[in-house]
Amino acid sequence: MKVLVIESDADLGALWTRHLERLGNDVILAPTEKEAIDRLRFVAFDVLVLDITTKDASVLAISDFATYRNPDVAIIIVTANSFFSDGSIFELIPNARGYLHSPIKPDDLAALVEHYGRNGKQEIA
Repeated sequence: MKVLVIESDADLGALWTRHLERLGNDVILAPTEKEAIDRLRFVAFDVLVLDITTKDASVLAISDFATYRNPDVAIIIVTANSFFSDGSIFELIPNARGYLHSPIKPDDLAALVEHYGRNGKQEIA
């Protein structure tokens, strides 16, 4: 499964990337919006792990471009911010399949990546 992790914290991004790779995923880490868009232009990803607090990045621009390039991409939102705890993120990002509040356990992230990456257009329960 191809996974793009968008995370500006190098240590955290590396942790998530290594954990997902150990589970057999093909993972690319993009710490900026520009790098994420550049990757999305040439690779069809199954899952995006998108930290909405990524520095100098527009979450909506990344998610819109990812969905334009691949309408079936599953987007998993991660944030330490409680602003979207009401679920409104699912209205802003139609391909959002999961929402995790930081700090998260790598196994929890991996479970969502596995579930939504393998199941494609899974509806949110």
